Amino acid sequence: MTTIGIIGSGHVGTSLARAAITHGYDVVLSNSQGPDSLADLVAELGPKARAATPEKAAAAGDFAIVAIPITTVDQVPVEPLAGKVVIATINYFPQRNGHIAAIDHGATTAPGILQAHLPASKVVRAFSMVEAADMSGDGHPKGDPKRRALALAGDDTAARERVARLYDEFGFDTVDLGGLDESWRVDPGQPAFVTRQNLAELQANVAKAKRG
Repeated sequence: MTTIGIIGSGHVGTSLARAAITHGYDVVLSNSQGPDSLADLVAELGPKARAATPEKAAAAGDFAIVAIPITTVDQVPVEPLAGKVVIATINYFPQRNGHIAAIDHGATTAPGILQAHLPASKVVRAFSMVEAADMSGDGHPKGDPKRRALALAGDDTAARERVARLYDEFGFDTVDLGGLDESWRVDPGQPAFVTRQNLAELQANVAKAKRG
């Protein structure tokens, strides 16, 4: 059985844990406060969930989800994630996070910051453009007119394909943006961000994106 290590157990990490468990995955949750702080959540999620430190969650996962503020990326364990697919749900809100010059100037992207911190990992931006509750509560089977589409981006083709399969399992269609340098197209403020859209609508919104 595939295990997902989740670093960050706020609304996003918790919602993705619920979705993963629903679809047969085991999850290892972590946060900055320690495993004991997650006891109630683990009890609620049931026997397919457990809590650990970020290092142990990263090591336990066949792949990982990083769901933390962009300002705390340097706390993500590096060695246990080497060679693994790492899903970045991270967004950049300068009014909340403070300005990051490299993003403001177009030299990198929010998930690019995580990729630079994890040089041996395969970072894929995903689930960053949808409300947390919808990650576990709004998936639909293929062919259902209510089925939504989500975008992803990553520099490793096989990693993007792995995350596209996860999208499909969770009930979403995929728009593949390509490399991380294209991930800005679903940033906060862009037409595709936190918008209910099907595959064709997302493709159109991505094409309308304007940088800066």
